Amino acid sequence: MQNEILPHTNPNYLHGCHPIGLNGYFGGKPFPLIVKPTQTASEPINPRLTLLKRILGNIFKGNFPSKKYFAQYMRHKYRRNCRPNTIRLAATSLNQFLSFFRGTGKQHIEQIEREDIEAFVESLQDRGLKPRTVRSRLCAVYAFMHFLIDNKVLGHELLERRIQLKLPEQLPRAMEPQDVDQLLSVVSHVRDRAMILLLLRTGMRIGELLSTKVHDVDLNNQRILIYEAEKTGLGRVVYYSDDAQTALLSWLKVRNTFKEMLFYAQGRQSIGYEASRSMFNKYLQKAELSDRGYTLHCLRHTFATDLLNASIPLECLRVLLGHTSLDVTRIYARLTDKTREQEYFTAMNRILKGGSDADYQCDY
Repeated sequence: MQNEILPHTNPNYLHGCHPIGLNGYFGGKPFPLIVKPTQTASEPINPRLTLLKRILGNIFKGNFPSKKYFAQYMRHKYRRNCRPNTIRLAATSLNQFLSFFRGTGKQHIEQIEREDIEAFVESLQDRGLKPRTVRSRLCAVYAFMHFLIDNKVLGHELLERRIQLKLPEQLPRAMEPQDVDQLLSVVSHVRDRAMILLLLRTGMRIGELLSTKVHDVDLNNQRILIYEAEKTGLGRVVYYSDDAQTALLSWLKVRNTFKEMLFYAQGRQSIGYEASRSMFNKYLQKAELSDRGYTLHCLRHTFATDLLNASIPLECLRVLLGHTSLDVTRIYARLTDKTREQEYFTAMNRILKGGSDADYQCDY
């Protein structure tokens, strides 16, 4: 039985809630058979439906103009199978817009004009919201306008000159190699070390890692299956390194086999984003890195820049990161272009030498 790969895809087969092939990593000793307590049958929870009911309740309790159209649009988003975060963002944005619109003294959505949308954008900017947040609110408003136009409530002239926002092109913040080493040196908790190393070596978004179940992990091939990406809804496979494998096996050896999620908090079935963020900030402070502006998402940026520095093809990195567009992945190339860096220092050395290199030529 040593190192035998289990023929069953269900990780609970004989081994409780553990990934496939775990017994081969601990001396071939199988885990004891775990009989889970029987559970009474219950209706499956639909988080999208629960969210929709809460949003509709808030709409009809609120003082919005054209509640009927607002509610119809939210049902439309639900029928299109939009993700909960998409539905929640649309509801938040339209809540703010319609509240602002009511403040202008207009009572019917048919009275809306381009100037109303412009004024709404300016109000968001005056509040100090980030440009990307303002754009998200604006896109949600225009999507609602499209819905009203398709349903013959508004005319097409409202979209003839759409408001365009210019966004800054920020570089992703990656951790310096020495800072990564300094951070890992202070992470001793077995669960936390496994989480941080998996984020660092897979490039997963924190939400994707927190949603990972034990049967999504393939120990034999050192990979994790993401069936539905948190942001794009696209599935992909990510791989992890030997140091992440070591940390993961240490966690699997002590974790509660009754838990379905790969990572969980004490007394809970899972772990939330805020708890993960607090954990990461605690180690940043312990490593004296709190002033560097690092966040959990910086581990994903570090993963991307490290692979680019190791000359991975850009298209391969795009797939690993789960980007739908190569243009998004190219941002990392601007951050870590070793060829451009080498060309710069070569040219600068020539300048400092007074252009005395014999093979120095200008190309026009």
